[in-house]
Formats: sequence, structure tokens, C-alpha cells
Amino acid sequence: MAVSGFEGFEKRLELHFFGDDPTEMDHNNLGLGLGLRRLDFDSLQQVLHAVQCTVVSAVGNLYFDSYVLSESSLFVYPDKIIIKTCGTTQLLKSVRPLLHHARHLGLSLSSVRYTRGNYIFPESQPFPHTSFKDEVVYLEDSLPNSLRFRKASVMPSKTPTHSWHVFTASTEIDLGDVFTIEICMTELDKASAGKFFRRPGDGKNGDSAGKDMTEATAIGNINPSALICDYAFDPCGYSMNGIDGDRYSTIHVTPEDGYSYASFETVGSRRGGDDVARVLKKVAQIFRPATMSVSTTSAGRDVWGRVATALEPLGLKRRSCAADEFPSAGTVVYQTFTTRRK
Repeated sequence: MAVSGFEGFEKRLELHFFGDDPTEMDHNNLGLGLGLRRLDFDSLQQVLHAVQCTVVSAVGNLYFDSYVLSESSLFVYPDKIIIKTCGTTQLLKSVRPLLHHARHLGLSLSSVRYTRGNYIFPESQPFPHTSFKDEVVYLEDSLPNSLRFRKASVMPSKTPTHSWHVFTASTEIDLGDVFTIEICMTELDKASAGKFFRRPGDGKNGDSAGKDMTEATAIGNINPSALICDYAFDPCGYSMNGIDGDRYSTIHVTPEDGYSYASFETVGSRRGGDDVARVLKKVAQIFRPATMSVSTTSAGRDVWGRVATALEPLGLKRRSCAADEFPSAGTVVYQTFTTRRK
């Protein structure tokens, strides 16, 4: 283990809003109301400046805008924002400026969800990410009193390097129709991780080097119908956002030996027959991690129950499974897996 290196584990924040003017908001995401998508790029940059990251690539469609950041990703829908950042970024410092900009658009906050794994280098994290307690206190102080249903919890596992931190707050207990899967992978297979290093002096920009990595690793096959916005960092590292209708997926890779890490996240509909098992298999085969955690939020047993079925035939044995209930987020199930070789 390196004394200190790049922190791959991300912090993730999801904020949901509602509008007073029904013509400005469209909860069915049919592209009729722009809502938060009316935030101009300068305002977004101001928010990201507080977090200490920048936009490196962007793409949008009828439903939402997607940004690849210097440290992870940002997604802006009419009624929600998802921002996920790694390294030593100060993600929670985005909350106050985001609420300020949303108020100017006539939007009010209805729910918040903050999640993260265990930092590999916790001592390198700046305030308020110095501890989960500090993060929760900072969030509590930043949120309006109307978000009265609140809960913070650390979900443990039998793998000492992995636990799942969750904070939720909402104005009402209202479960949406969307589930989220967040996957964290450590100790990547050396050959797999090696594909995320650039050749010195390759003469390419981040976009074209990113396309090469997407192709070489078969990441594009995880969801062939998604439009992929990818970026390769110099000398190593990779990020991609996939957009498919109103669904996003995102991958981030820190390939350095000693603290290699990759994450995959996607959303699905609880009513749809999304093939979770197929996606999980492809992700595990691309990165071949020694340890893998899978968190599902708002998913029924038919979704989280398929996780072990998908991964165990690949030699990943389930070590632990924890479940907890959160107002507005529903059930969070956190499972960890390690290879038989561990």
C-alpha cells in the first residue's frame, strides 16, 4: 500500500428539487420544462470551483446534461443534480451554492442523498470530509429545516477496507421509481489496470485517448445503446459517462498499483426488466478486482438478489450483506465480494 496516492473512492451527492411553477418543471422528464438545466455554465463552474474541480467534457440529450469532470462526474436533470467527485475534492461545499442558484430558478429542495465508501487515504481528506461525523454535521447545517426526515448510517462489511456511508434527508417519504447501483472495486487485475495508462508522447488529447481506452477495454459493450462521453487523463486514469434516454451510467478508474480503484454506477427502473446480472458480469470481467462492493438503493429483492448470482460464477465470493431503511431513499443493500485468490 502506498503511503499516499490518488484517492479513487468517490463522494456522491444527489439533490432533488420541485418548482412552484408547473410550466417550468416536468417531473416526467419529457423535456418540456428545463428546470435546473437553465443553470448557465458560469454558475455550474462556480459550484465546481467550490468543490475544486473543472469540466473536461460534456454531452446532453433531451432528458439531461452530462459532464465529465477533472475528478469524476456531474449530471443535471430538470428536477435533480447528481455530482460525484474523487481525490481530495470538497464535494459538500457544492450544497450551499447549488441551493442558492436553484432558488433563483424558483426551485426548492425536496431531498438529498449522500453516499461514499471508505477512503483509502482518509488522512489526506480536507474538511468537511475529515470524518463521516464532520460530513453529516456540515450537511445538516447546510440544509433547510423543511427536510425533516433525516438519517445517517455507516453500513459495515466483513472486509475491513470497505464500508458504506449513507446520509439522507427529505421533506416527505416518497420513493421514486428509479433504483441506483454503485459499485466500488479495489486491487484491480494488473493487466486490466494497465489498459488505463497512456503511452508517453502518444500525441493525443484526452478525448481521443479516452475513445481508445473505451474500445480496448470493451467498456462500450456494457450498454451498446448508450452514447459515451469518455476522457483519458495523463499519464493514467479514465472517466466516462454513458447516456441512454433518461438513464446515465458512469465509470472512473485510478489504475496505479498499490491503490488501484474503479467505480461503476448506473440507474434502472424498478418497473423495467433491466438486466442487472448481465451488466454486473461485464463490469467484473473488465476490471477483475480482488475486492468489490455493490450498493443498491431503492431496488427490490429481484434486483439486489441477482448481484451474488451474477458475480459468484466469476470467482467472486460474497463476504457480507447489510441492509438498512432510509426515508425517501428506501432500502439500501450493501454487499461485498472478494476473489477466491484473496
